[in-house]
Amino acid sequence: MIHLTAPFTEDKIRALKVGDEVLISGVIFTGRDAAHKYLHDGGKLPAGVSFKDAIIYHCGPVVLGGNGKWKVVAAGPTTSAREEPYQGRIIKDFGLRGIIGKGGMGERTLAACKQNGCVYLHAIGGAAQVLAECIKEVRNVYFEKEFGSPEAIWEFAVEDFPVVVTMDSHGNSLHKDILEKSTAALAQRI
Repeated sequence: MIHLTAPFTEDKIRALKVGDEVLISGVIFTGRDAAHKYLHDGGKLPAGVSFKDAIIYHCGPVVLGGNGKWKVVAAGPTTSAREEPYQGRIIKDFGLRGIIGKGGMGERTLAACKQNGCVYLHAIGGAAQVLAECIKEVRNVYFEKEFGSPEAIWEFAVEDFPVVVTMDSHGNSLHKDILEKSTAALAQRI
């Protein structure tokens, strides 16, 4: 198990390889469809917020409370493929180092990971409550009024958040490898 702690530098990210099991500690941000489209189309982050050397989590958390006092009760990954039209450009333009989600992403994101020093990290689907226990603090929320709570950008401090590297910064993709092997196996059976 690799302990990946903030700051999430390019050197730390480039040292990761497909198949590595990782525990993340530090600040991560959530982002789903509305946030990705907004940023891709030229939207700006609030003053003082930066995605440089950051990790974005494809997640629409269930958060109780408000006015700076929040508790995350569920924080499972959402399907990442929906962000494929946007992700590569956001990695490049904002300096992201990691993406957490489920299901993997496509060739454009893989190319952006290789070119910019970023990784795709697979979180376990169906474990929303367990993953929420790794969120030790909700530091802030951005665009909640504009996008709604699940689509807002939440800023979480996490500790030992478990993920597996399934796309690395060297052009390797476990998702691509499995698809190729499955397609070849299926072709032999037809």
